[in-house]
Amino acid sequence: MPKEIERLTTIEEDTMNIIWQLGTCNIRQVLAEVPEPKPPYTTLASVFKNLERKHYIKPFREGKTYHYRICISREEYATRTMHRMVDNYFTGSYKHLVQFFAAGSDISVKDLREVIDMIEKGEESE
Repeated sequence: MPKEIERLTTIEEDTMNIIWQLGTCNIRQVLAEVPEPKPPYTTLASVFKNLERKHYIKPFREGKTYHYRICISREEYATRTMHRMVDNYFTGSYKHLVQFFAAGSDISVKDLREVIDMIEKGEESE
């Protein structure tokens, strides 16, 4: 697994989800997408500073406005988060992860068979 990335708080993750959806953007564009009740601009600016410090986004200036580029893709974040979860809760075993969902009836036998077929064929799920 590549080097560790810092975990995101709930508000940071919510903000990154908007940024991943928008792509390169500025704070006002993200604020426009935040559901009500919207935080103050200054609060969101602090979240952006934290995301920059954690290397999720990188600022650049365009005219008088700072815009932000994505440094860690949604897929990379999901992969690293999932690896961390498997390591922390399932002793690093994906088998234990699948057993957990199978035992809780959160996954059907049909779904398990489809996953096995995808693994055997080397395909990726969507």
